[in-house]
Amino acid sequence: MSSLLKKLNRRDFIQATGLAGGGLMLGASLGSSAAPRAVPADIIAGAKTNNEDFLRLNLFVELALDGTVRIVCHRSEMGQGIRTGLPQVLADEMGADWSRVQVVQGQGNSAYGSQNTDGSRSVRDFYVPMRQMGAAAREMLRQAAASQLGVAAEELKVSAHQVAHINSGKSLSFAQLATAAAKQAMPKLDSLALKASKDFRYIGKSLSIVDMPEMLQGKADFGVDVQLPNMVHASIERCPVLGGSLKSLDASAAKKVPGVIDVIEIAGKPLPAAFNALPGVAVIASNTWAAQQARKKLKIEWHLGDNAAHHSGRYQEKLKQDNQQPGKLIYKNGDVQQAFDQAQSIVEAEYQVPYLAHAAMEPVAATAQLSADGCEIWACSQTPQSAQGSVARELGLKPEQVKVHVTFLGGGFGRKSKPDFVVEAAILAKALGRPVKVTWSREDDMQFDYLHAINATRLKAGLDKKGNITSWQGRTAFPSIGATFGPADSMAAWELDQGFTDFPFAVDNVELHRQTAVAHMRIGWLRSVINIPLAFANGCFTDELAVKAGIDSKQFLLQAIGADRNLQPRLKKYSNYGKDIKQYPMQTARAKAVINTVCERAGWHQDKSEGIGYGLAYHYSFLSHIAVVAKVKWDGSKPKLLELHCACDAGQLVNPDRVKSQLEGAMIFGTNIALYSEITVADGQVEQTNFDGYRLTRMNECPEIFIHLMPADDAPRGVGEPGVPPVAPAIINAIVNAGGPRIRKLPAAKTLAL
Repeated sequence: MSSLLKKLNRRDFIQATGLAGGGLMLGASLGSSAAPRAVPADIIAGAKTNNEDFLRLNLFVELALDGTVRIVCHRSEMGQGIRTGLPQVLADEMGADWSRVQVVQGQGNSAYGSQNTDGSRSVRDFYVPMRQMGAAAREMLRQAAASQLGVAAEELKVSAHQVAHINSGKSLSFAQLATAAAKQAMPKLDSLALKASKDFRYIGKSLSIVDMPEMLQGKADFGVDVQLPNMVHASIERCPVLGGSLKSLDASAAKKVPGVIDVIEIAGKPLPAAFNALPGVAVIASNTWAAQQARKKLKIEWHLGDNAAHHSGRYQEKLKQDNQQPGKLIYKNGDVQQAFDQAQSIVEAEYQVPYLAHAAMEPVAATAQLSADGCEIWACSQTPQSAQGSVARELGLKPEQVKVHVTFLGGGFGRKSKPDFVVEAAILAKALGRPVKVTWSREDDMQFDYLHAINATRLKAGLDKKGNITSWQGRTAFPSIGATFGPADSMAAWELDQGFTDFPFAVDNVELHRQTAVAHMRIGWLRSVINIPLAFANGCFTDELAVKAGIDSKQFLLQAIGADRNLQPRLKKYSNYGKDIKQYPMQTARAKAVINTVCERAGWHQDKSEGIGYGLAYHYSFLSHIAVVAKVKWDGSKPKLLELHCACDAGQLVNPDRVKSQLEGAMIFGTNIALYSEITVADGQVEQTNFDGYRLTRMNECPEIFIHLMPADDAPRGVGEPGVPPVAPAIINAIVNAGGPRIRKLPAAKTLAL
């Protein structure tokens, strides 16, 4: 049987699939030969069976001679369960038996389409393509069986790893059909009929994650676990201020530490920071401990540059003061001033959110090895293609000369989609001529993050006698993510689409302004991005309006949203998270449904004990509707968070258990932001170094969490991020309702003794 297999090297594969040309090669086949197609070993990682035992059906599906189905997951696993979710979609459509499915990790490869595991889009972007890949494999099996059984393919049904003739009951297993199926022509994707939802076997089911055994047994390989022959270890002292450079270096004491091999300067590049390595000095040693200890003995002077004057407290106050005056008008409808003049009452408030760090449990780590053919990388990367491109540019290689192996990620939240740490490893591997692992310490991870933007948002609204919002004025100020990649003194339109321009309230008179704000730190995307401060402002402000109007905050929110309708974007260009708004409309009926559901499940105001308060917030982000209710006990000086309830409408759910887990994590992540977490900057340098300074929610502070998933069978929407934004306003609103103070500046620990 093995004589029928065609072995291909990487160059053959690139030529056959058009890898170098980019694009999602869903119909890729390895040549036009009728012989079965062997799987090239160099585009997958983690295979447990010899590659020669597998035959390729399409880019994502391989079938072994014993019937084992191997599915490539091209997205990064960081605890969200994507290595289970996407393969179970494909397996369902293929008709495979899940117990006979093996999942392998795809390396960085443009043939897969986007591998950027960011933006809560893995399932919503690849739900249909994975179904098509499964359906294509199913059709190839049907055609092979039809030929062997002498029947029409339409008379065959594929299920549970068998292809059965409906009339006669005769069947053939996947193992029996493997060789013949691999010879079939790849069907046209638009000709494939996908399953009806009533026929789903795995989609919508809570399957256990495929990586659970390795994780429970400590066998899962994370970025820091990589070991290569002749490998050395690096710890890097980086310039503490963005835009600075090395002035002088005395490494004599460091070089005397046992195990130290060399000390190497990393020059860095001029701003913007992008994904470049920061200027620094790397200590190379035979082990990580020696490198880290020797690093402490480096005597360094830095040219700190202009950003050394940056102070987060003063900067945030400036943003607040800027909002006292109009900025650049980006939207106006009606006559806002006249509506203010005629209003029964007016409410105005400023909301502030600090710099935030990703603070994943696993600091970043990367290993690089150079050869005559190019560079090979092992990294806990959310974006292997971005790492591939960044390393190629740094080393003067072609992207296809950089091979990126994706390890497991111990959390990511957006930090590990910035491959600066991968570039560091590549630079050092080139300088040393041997494999190098760069390991960031917790202190490195905290102090050299791509921070979530500091923010100030000012809102003003008028109310009529019935508590209707008659006018709405918004002003917001924050440094843009765009400043990390080029000149930008104001936020991008897509950032403002995350709650500033697309708030869901029925208001005729609206005026929105954005301020200019220069970035002094590396600004990056963090779980749910600018939705965090904008949802905080919107969610708390509507609660303040409800109090002013004397209306229950749930009723006020429903009233403000208004009649059932599809919301139309206020601006002509609306990002809608990269999706067509006709396919993913913003439906107020779904918004009100999650609000009603979460309040019902949380027992809205049923507990009337003294000091008990309830807070509600709703937010639309990443195409999903989320409502959160917080229940708080106020003792007169500080709150105790008792319960968090979340109702989520994210369309068709692939694996409800994974959705629930992600939303549970989002509730804790949002609690961190509401109560504890803050990055402060003095003299251009981050002051926090570890979790003693950057506080997260501790086990004894974690509330009971209840997740309520709304039934839906339309297109999947985002899950990983949209749970975060409504948490902070719900908690702050609950503190007020329980008798505590109104907090408009996060974290609450700045105001309360937490």
